[in-house]
Amino acid sequence: MTSSSAPDIERVRELRPAGSSPKEIARALGVRPAAAALLVREVARQAVEANPEPAVVGCWVSEGWSAGLTVAGCPDWPDRAREDGESGLAQVAVAQRHKPQRVSVCGYLVDTYCLGLKNTLGPEIMNERDLPGFLATFYRGIQPDSPAIDAPLELVRHLVWGAVDYARELGFEPHPDFAATAGHLGSWEGTSTITFGREGRPIFVQGPHDNPRAVIRTLTEKLGKGNFDVVAPVVGSAF
Repeated sequence: MTSSSAPDIERVRELRPAGSSPKEIARALGVRPAAAALLVREVARQAVEANPEPAVVGCWVSEGWSAGLTVAGCPDWPDRAREDGESGLAQVAVAQRHKPQRVSVCGYLVDTYCLGLKNTLGPEIMNERDLPGFLATFYRGIQPDSPAIDAPLELVRHLVWGAVDYARELGFEPHPDFAATAGHLGSWEGTSTITFGREGRPIFVQGPHDNPRAVIRTLTEKLGKGNFDVVAPVVGSAF
């Protein structure tokens, strides 16, 4: 990386923690996407060297997270079908080591079919012995009778960051608190292996806190009429 790239590097450092995708960074810098991707990777490399990421204690996803999605190249990522059917909603939790016997936990509510990151929680600092109780409460709203699924960090990164990138292409920004919780997902350098939308098609599943008129207006402006679906809500949420 040459010294002439230093201003671009600093700009990427500003944009990436706020959740900007490589495509958005390319537009902001006026460079090609391939050049922006190189800058993102360089920033991630420098960040790891300067501040090694805390050890991950555990990652969890709600069952049924992959329903309606296509996952390329990662057939072994864990999931199991939900008894109440698919919803397009997934809850994710990531716990990092904070201090001996203490952990820092962040949670994410992801709409994989349309809106991306709908809500986020944390970081919550707690004694490690309190983590199972926290997870039980956190997942109770979306899967009251089923425990969360242990997941690799790579899965939750592709799920959350990928949903954020997908929703941005549809005109929706992640929850404003994402800047405070994105760090628990680790550095993100590229494109998700997950194809979002139900079978690749955007579907707005209206939740109790959504503004349906605004969402439908945005989808219509981005995609045109007839290129997305709208359905009634089917599940609750822990948020």
